[in-house]
Amino acid sequence: MSLPNVLADRYASNAMVSIWSAENKVLLERELWIAVLQTQRDLGSDIPEEVIAAYQRTKNDIDLKSIRERETIVKHDVKARIEEFCDLAGYEHIHKGMTSRDLTENIEQLQIQQSIEIIQTQTVAALSQLAVLAEQYSETPITGRTHNVAAQVTTVGKRFANTAEEMLLAFERLTHTLQTYPLRGIKGPVGTQQDLLELLGNPNQVKEFEQRIAKHLGFTATLESVGQVYPRSIDFNVISALVQLSSGPSNLAKTLRLMAGHDLATEGFQEGQVGSSAMPHKMNMRSCERIGGLSHVLKGYLSMVTDLTGDQWNEGDVSCSVVRRVALPDAFLAMDGLLQTFLTILKDFGIYPRVIERELNHFLPFLSTTKILTAAVANGMGREEAHEIIKEHAVTAALTLRNEDKGENLLISQLGNDERFPLTEEELGEVINERSIGLASQQIKQVALRIQDLQALFPNALEYDPEPII
Repeated sequence: MSLPNVLADRYASNAMVSIWSAENKVLLERELWIAVLQTQRDLGSDIPEEVIAAYQRTKNDIDLKSIRERETIVKHDVKARIEEFCDLAGYEHIHKGMTSRDLTENIEQLQIQQSIEIIQTQTVAALSQLAVLAEQYSETPITGRTHNVAAQVTTVGKRFANTAEEMLLAFERLTHTLQTYPLRGIKGPVGTQQDLLELLGNPNQVKEFEQRIAKHLGFTATLESVGQVYPRSIDFNVISALVQLSSGPSNLAKTLRLMAGHDLATEGFQEGQVGSSAMPHKMNMRSCERIGGLSHVLKGYLSMVTDLTGDQWNEGDVSCSVVRRVALPDAFLAMDGLLQTFLTILKDFGIYPRVIERELNHFLPFLSTTKILTAAVANGMGREEAHEIIKEHAVTAALTLRNEDKGENLLISQLGNDERFPLTEEELGEVINERSIGLASQQIKQVALRIQDLQALFPNALEYDPEPII
């Protein structure tokens, strides 16, 4: 009997699952061991070429069951994997000058680097689709809401641009995190590189060795002074960048759920899809709800790695490995699943223009109260006095609509017939006649231009297509 990883089995892409799979971890570790052997030989260590060839020949022979059986005996995961690989190759040369963390943490960092690169591509793909929708609906007016209450006219497109703006900020941080992400390096049991120094003979050789290993793993920066483990705050930086990136999609998903509750929009409903096992008419925003759930999951992993920061005992202990084995892969699986779902929503999104129009007509006088206020001030009235009179009539009109169901908004007629107010009913009609969207279109264009710049840097993102979600 086995218990599946729900994030891997249900939500994440095959590419992300592959990076964090148990088989891939073992393979990456073996490739690192081989790279260490080859580099040590190049720098003068007595390691026959046939030894390296034997390890190279058997690196893909991965038997997770056999490794697990060894671990039940030795009670040490790395020692089990050392013994397994050595028995396969027929030699005992790997892991010289290394401690367990030289293996596990550098490979984890490699997996993090590869995962961020996938997230980057997915994010630019999402931004590209957001730009398409923002421009498509850039001048489609809709009732804007603050505190979830009708406020002023905005556009459907601006809601997508708002999300894009937030994701652009997060993407910038994620990219900076990747560009400055340092490798722990090969440091030995307490970080002094004593074992490597004895093995290679002098400090220059040790430095050359570590630089070559970093290049093999694809890193340009290596930490100089660490203990057995790298600073645990690095993990916090990575996961918090993912949480920040998830905020934009999560905010938009919540907005779309609210829009769907008023029959204004849909995330898409495919042929054969079922919304409820009990209520056949339901077309639920389940994908948007999934994004909200995965966002909560991410924040949970952030809380886990937050607790690791500032909790390092001397040169290190294994308490952090328990957390990192869970939090690091699952955070990336959750983020990947969130973006897969988000891309699907953006692809299938639709609006109901007639319902949007009906809502606008219903709220229009209220949506124009700031324009009315500005017009009153322009006609010589004090702002606060005008604000009070407009509020008085607006509240009365709203309560009448809600309680008496007359079907008519009386705000304009009441204001126009108030002797205290400087504008007539006819003049007020002219003020609210135009559904002003301010500078929404221009704002959208500026965001779209920034996304275009990213597309040039990540051309593959334009071809990225999310895997089908269930």
